Amino acid sequence: MLTKAFIPYRGYYSTPFTRWQGIMANENSIKLGATTANRWITEKNIDPTIFDYMYLGITIAQHHLFYGHTWAAAMLVNGAKDLPALMINQACTTSATCVHLAAANIEIGNYNTAFALMTDRCSNGPHTIWPQPLGPGGEVESENWMMDNFNKDPWAGKKMIQTAENVAKEIGATREECDAVTLRRYEQYQDALANERAFQKRYMFAPEVKISKKKTVFVEQDEGVTPTTAEGLARLRPVEPDGVHTFGAQTFPADGNCGIIVTTKERAAELSVDPNVTIQIFSYGFSRAQKGYMAAAPVPAAEMALNNAGLKIGDMAAIKTHQPFAINDIYMSKKMGNDVFKMNNYGNSMIYGHPQGPTAGRLIIELLEEVVMLGGGYGLWAGCAAGDTAASIVFKVTV
Repeated sequence: MLTKAFIPYRGYYSTPFTRWQGIMANENSIKLGATTANRWITEKNIDPTIFDYMYLGITIAQHHLFYGHTWAAAMLVNGAKDLPALMINQACTTSATCVHLAAANIEIGNYNTAFALMTDRCSNGPHTIWPQPLGPGGEVESENWMMDNFNKDPWAGKKMIQTAENVAKEIGATREECDAVTLRRYEQYQDALANERAFQKRYMFAPEVKISKKKTVFVEQDEGVTPTTAEGLARLRPVEPDGVHTFGAQTFPADGNCGIIVTTKERAAELSVDPNVTIQIFSYGFSRAQKGYMAAAPVPAAEMALNNAGLKIGDMAAIKTHQPFAINDIYMSKKMGNDVFKMNNYGNSMIYGHPQGPTAGRLIIELLEEVVMLGGGYGLWAGCAAGDTAASIVFKVTV
């Protein structure tokens, strides 16, 4: 259990997430993430020199990735200080890892205040080549960064969706269950749009995006959410033969970024919009499921985080998950005993998309806002990541 790491109330933001090949498709995500974070801390009147360290969470190569962490750190503080940084890639749990590393270092006193910046652009993913001198004619070996990795884990030898189908078969989940959970997540997302997006406006910050050499726009809302009905879901075909997941029951690649301040209790109170609200990073869990069963991995990670905190799933005021496939939450609810229809209020990544690096960050931010609205308590985030891995964090919110 952690005792010294805190997040200031509203000491975080997330941009909207935009669809693959959408309005953010031509931006370098490192530059867009850092400049957006700089605009955010400037508008919040936060002194950039308070940051002792920065984590850059990114999973998809961009131009200048070799210098990505130091370049982003310099842009974050606009040269106000020489800010050291570390680059992190843990696929879909990248944000959670950045937050936990910051918390662990604050716990042992390495520094007082860190900034976790998570950014990715699934759009226009790189096409990489490597020499293959012993190949026929010295032909190169190539990889399409996005699609090739979605379609094959070199260890498990499976597509990501096949790992989800493996878990569905293990517990006997049905197509109807997956469609019902998908529809529920869409309905929950509509709650986030109610009253002119009142919930999203609690944390969302618009990035300034170039759409031509002479024109920029501020992106205010998510882009790419598909209107969903029970009838529409029922008409879709399974992606895999005899599978339970359609394209409606899984997430989609997206673009976006988010930032989270992690610091001491005293500084968190100074930076909070309401010093009476405290957000403690309470415990962390991790796991790796058996080969080819990615959707099962969040359960042991969540169990570890709860055990480390001395808590049970029933003690949670709210639960938020990264849900790339409908089966993720179905499996978790059956194994842990929580209600699949009451978790992930205000929607989640299955509905508004998955930029990878910042996905868990936005989910964590939404979790914190929900627990504050509920009057405080414990919140659990959990999610899987490529390679059958997962992470989980428990937060304690006092209002």
